[in-house]
Formats: sequence, C-alpha cells, structure tokens
Amino acid sequence: MNILVVGGAGYIGSHTCKALVAAGHTPIAYDNLSQGHDWAVKWGPLVRGDILDGEALDQVFARYQIDGVIHFAASCYVGESVADPATYYHNNVVGSWTLLDAMRRAGCLRLVFSSTCATYGNVCAVPIREDQPQNPINPYGASKLMVERMLADYRAAYGLQATVFRYFNASGADADGEIGEQHDPEPHLIPRLLDVAAGRVAQAQVYGADYPTADGSCIRDYIHVSDLADAHVLGMQGLLDGAAGGVYNLGTGAGVSVLEMIGVVERETGCRVPYAIHPRRPGDPAQLVADPRAAQRDLGWCARHSSPQTIVASAWRWYTRNMSEVGEPARTGA
Repeated sequence: MNILVVGGAGYIGSHTCKALVAAGHTPIAYDNLSQGHDWAVKWGPLVRGDILDGEALDQVFARYQIDGVIHFAASCYVGESVADPATYYHNNVVGSWTLLDAMRRAGCLRLVFSSTCATYGNVCAVPIREDQPQNPINPYGASKLMVERMLADYRAAYGLQATVFRYFNASGADADGEIGEQHDPEPHLIPRLLDVAAGRVAQAQVYGADYPTADGSCIRDYIHVSDLADAHVLGMQGLLDGAAGGVYNLGTGAGVSVLEMIGVVERETGCRVPYAIHPRRPGDPAQLVADPRAAQRDLGWCARHSSPQTIVASAWRWYTRNMSEVGEPARTGA
C-alpha cells in the first residue's frame, strides 16, 4: 500500500519509513524540512510541503493514490510550547485540521496519529493507563489532546479510522546505523548527554533535583525509536485490514531517572558525563511511565529494543559513526 508519512523526514518518521518498506509498503515522506532532514529519506520519495498547505496535500493524495496516513508532523518541545504557545496551536491543531480535511477530500480515512504522554499532565497513578484523566500542563500536550478530540469527532461524523499512539520518550537509533537523531538545537536528554561524553559540551544540565522521586530527578519511560516505528506499522496494518482503531500508550512500563540515565551513558560510552543541577523547567511533570499492555494485547506489539543499555548503545554508535565535528550527519551513503 502507499502510505503518506507526514513528517517522514524527521527522527521517528524516517525510522517508520524504513519499517514500512520492510513490511512491504511504499512510504511517501511529506515534510517541510523545518525539523526533518533530506538525508533521512532513504526509503521512498520525498515530497517537500507544509502540513498547513491544503492544495499541496491534495496534489500528493492525487499523485500517489494514498491508502493510509501516518501523521508525525508537529512542533514538539515542551519548554518552547510554554514560551510560544501560538506556534504550537497553529502548527499542531490547525495543521492537523488541514490534513484531516485533505484526507476527507481524497476519500482516504485511515490515520495513525503520533500523540504524546504529555496529554496526561501530572498523573495520579504510575504506570499510566489509557483511561487515566488527561490534564496537560503545557501547550504542547494541550495541542495534541485537541487533535485527539478532533479525531474522535471525525470518527463519529465521517467514519475516520484512527489509531492514536501516546508515546513516551523516543530515543536510540537505527540498529544498522543508517539513520539517527539530530536536532538543532537538541532538546532530548540522551543526545545531549552524548555531546558531553564526546567532549563537545562541557557538562550536562539536569533540570530539577527536588522532585518527589528516589534521587530527586525526573523519571521518564524511554522507548527505542525502532520499537515506535514497528508499532506504527502494526497500527496501520490493522487499519488496512479493517480495524476501527484505538488509543494506545507506547512505552516499556519501566521508568529511568535523569541521574540514572547519566550513569547508563557513562557505562556504555566509557566516558565521564559531568552535570550541573538547574531549576525545574515549567511544564515538566515529575514522573511519566507507560502501561503498555493494551498495545501488547491488541496489536501484538512489544518493546524489543528498549532497555536503557540498548538505547544508549545504539545512539552512541550512530553518534560516533555519523556525526562530524560540527554535529552534522555524514553524507556518505545518504
């Protein structure tokens, strides 16, 4: 089938394109390259376009006869969303509405949507189940929750088949070293720690050491990007086979604190990772850990590559083999 991967040049989108090809599908990456990279599109064509451009989306649906859509395109940084909520509501909510209406015009009503654990906010119980209250504490989470509500309404009114994945901390890199994580600036913990391990940054920043956790630092559920990619393929295959869709957490069920992850990075890289404690960032909950049993039960999915050691080792391989001194991925073979 022809699958439109909106945000297909991004970190998770590019890994999902590779997994789609392995499953026998043709991914068409649609990306404005504001956060994605053309070197990451190695499987299927790249169409450069914006999710807010309905006419460009219409052309893609007509040209490629799209059978289903996987939607990753979004602004996705908590701190930035607090400082600039207008951008988040515009890109994430209006952009998703534009995509949904293009899908309706094309008669394509199968969608896998990349949501987030940030829709839960400060949770009342850990691990988090899909039926726990959603009370996001930052605009990023709120914007994703708004899209989830749109999908439910489009399902009721127009027959949209949608699978929503609320996933936790995407991390790691492709086992074959073909693609990996590279953002500018880099907001994610593990690649920032690798910068310190490699000696390119003097010390890591730990935001908050006074949370109600064992060591005072935030706890997160780290999920390997290849496991996320596999889930999106399974979710799309279910829709292609006639499933109605559903809402699923994607995580491991085990949390790792920031300070614990620093220890893992030091052991896997053999390098010291000096760090400094800074105040908490606005919008950061103390603990986010998934209950992934629904995805395991309904989709046959499991996190096979998501031990902290495997995640860090794969990210370090990508980093050392593919990143130049200025932090740009090597173009060899791209």
